[in-house]
Amino acid sequence: MRQKPEAICTAAMIVINIAVFLILSIFGNTEDGVFMLGHGAMYEPAVAQGHEFYRIFTSMFLHFGINHLLNNMVLLGALGWNLELEVGKVRFVVIYLISGIGGNLLSLYYGLSTETYAVSAGASGAIFGLMGALLYVVIANRGRLGRLSGKGLLFMVALSLYFGLTSSGVDNWAHIGGLISGFIIAVILYRKKKPYSPYIRPEV
Repeated sequence: MRQKPEAICTAAMIVINIAVFLILSIFGNTEDGVFMLGHGAMYEPAVAQGHEFYRIFTSMFLHFGINHLLNNMVLLGALGWNLELEVGKVRFVVIYLISGIGGNLLSLYYGLSTETYAVSAGASGAIFGLMGALLYVVIANRGRLGRLSGKGLLFMVALSLYFGLTSSGVDNWAHIGGLISGFIIAVILYRKKKPYSPYIRPEV
């Protein structure tokens, strides 16, 4: 009997995010901007003027408080599970990481161009990238993938963006950048699976 494939990389990303949060919680307050800045959060002047480019990456694994972490991990689990089983482990990791970086780069550009600086962190840019990638995958499969539909995903995207735009303290540019990045990367990497056709040995 064939074993059902599991989304190992999705689970690994969740474990990494939770582990980082727990470790930081031991040493300080994860809702304190100064503490988070000292442990890799994004801050536009630190990146642009201090050349601390690592923050574009490290901030993806930091969260401001337990609620921020839990909300992101629930979405990561739901979206990541569906996407990883369809595109494969390597492509999933590529989409996740590049979407997170793409979201942070757009957020960085917006902050520098408008001079509105803020300490920011979270996996939401990468998670919006998974959403964008899933949207393309569903479109490529004629509007449906298992229980997922194109209309349902569009509604989720619209609702998520609306929630971010109408809430305070949300890095909406990271969300938008991640969403666009994920969609584009999926266009480049995703190839629709061919239906399985078992070999039938002809009778002699």
